Amino acid sequence: MNSSSRNPPTTDFDALVIGAGHNGLVCACYLAEAGLRVGVFERRDIVGGAAVTEEFAPGFRNSTASYTVSLLEPKVIRELRLAEHGLRILERPMQNFLPLPDGDSFSAGPDSATTLEEIRRYSTRDAARLPDFHALLGRAVDLLRALLQRTPPTDLRRVRDLWEVLRFGREFRAMPLAAQRELHEFFTRSAGEILDHWFESEPLKALFGFDSVVGSYASPYTPGSAYVLLHHAFGEVNGKSGVWGHAVGGMGAITQALATEARRLGVHIECDAPVANIITTRERATRDAHNAVRASGIKLVDGRIFGAPRIIGNLGPKLLFLSLLAAEDLPEDFRNHIERWRVGSATFRMNVALSELPKFSARRSRADESHLGAGIIMAPSLGYMDRAFASARLQGISREPIVEMLIPSTLDDTLAPKGAHVASLFCQHFDYDLARPDAPERNWNTPGMREATADFIIDAVNDYAPNFRASVVGRSALSPLDLEEKLGLAGGDIFHGALGLDQLWAARPALGYGDYRTPVGGLYLCGSGAHPGGGVTGVPGMNAAREILRDGKR
Repeated sequence: MNSSSRNPPTTDFDALVIGAGHNGLVCACYLAEAGLRVGVFERRDIVGGAAVTEEFAPGFRNSTASYTVSLLEPKVIRELRLAEHGLRILERPMQNFLPLPDGDSFSAGPDSATTLEEIRRYSTRDAARLPDFHALLGRAVDLLRALLQRTPPTDLRRVRDLWEVLRFGREFRAMPLAAQRELHEFFTRSAGEILDHWFESEPLKALFGFDSVVGSYASPYTPGSAYVLLHHAFGEVNGKSGVWGHAVGGMGAITQALATEARRLGVHIECDAPVANIITTRERATRDAHNAVRASGIKLVDGRIFGAPRIIGNLGPKLLFLSLLAAEDLPEDFRNHIERWRVGSATFRMNVALSELPKFSARRSRADESHLGAGIIMAPSLGYMDRAFASARLQGISREPIVEMLIPSTLDDTLAPKGAHVASLFCQHFDYDLARPDAPERNWNTPGMREATADFIIDAVNDYAPNFRASVVGRSALSPLDLEEKLGLAGGDIFHGALGLDQLWAARPALGYGDYRTPVGGLYLCGSGAHPGGGVTGVPGMNAAREILRDGKR
């Protein structure tokens, strides 16, 4: 834990970033571009945080945690010259493929006309209604996009914050009243309720419903899950809205390109450099008591000390505020709030090396193999997803798990030996806290628990593709506890905190501190625990840099 320093260290940098994940690198780039001397310190031996590509079996590489591209902000790609540094993003030949338990399947994309043709096999009514639903999604997404790059208001005594509230209200009121009602439902109701109202075919509802629970420990019928659906709908690939894609070389290609740009701008990056604590100083008390505590540097685990007037945390709120600061450095009410900060996406993440491609037993409406380049969703209905959540709440593990599989080697031959493949498995729901009254000793450190769960997931996929188990020649598995210990994701939460309405916009990470500033002077938050939340977007890092530079001008 931290203890305050009476003798602050020599200022070696203008800004220090804790964590070389994508948002930390984005923030560092924008600060360096403005002329600041920036240092980035990363505890792992590789930059990238959760967006890295690593070898997990001899000759097989894949994205370790984050595994697909859509939400990455085009402005970040353009202004930080990521394409010039080698980033290439390929669109999926089919957006999604859902094998169904009756032996049929449902395919979506690559374009709306093809999707509508597929939907007509199940419901002409749904095909007729889908354009209107997409229009509704579009209105909601437009409103979200308008907020993405704007700093949430935190103090209505400040003119710019009052203006931001009035601006948002004016934009909302400019919409027709019917559209306002629809959007209000999206921000408050469950995805399941909305989808049941709009559609009758289970595969179509499952397609949208998956986006409402991915990375969220919830049922599609949990109030607020409709917002999670929206959060995954505002992305684009190569200028095409709503499209998902693959970064050639894996997600690490994004962060390697960011690191290249950071170094070009003069950013100092150190790996194998975990931070032990943030050094703070006490100042003369002001009208706002918390301003009496100010961040002045960092101390590394190896004992080295670096000073700077700006410290930027690219890690989740729980780790930043509860692990790197002393309790007395924070207002009691703020610390209590962070202790209650909801984390836990109940995610179990696997990579598998395959000797051959999966052969799905489901009938396909298309003769080609484009489904193997899609997001393959093994969760055929909203009811299935609801049961997966309920069983995890009761037993710690979904007895019928939700699994999305991607096979990026069908698009990218740099990931596996010739003739072989790699697959990503994103699996839910697997509770971070497995302990239950009937087995209080069970947890993710229980011998064999991780591997038994990986076997269970492979069996679940094998039910859809009977050659799958026999084709697995290597694998890696990360439980929620592994995600926390390896990647610094508290509670194994891939978003640094649940995307509930109580933890969004001006309340992310707390009301009064949604503007990337914190109760500690000179300490900022630039990761997914800040607005607009999780996913590989780069937006929190970009927005935080803007506010840091604004404070510098002031």
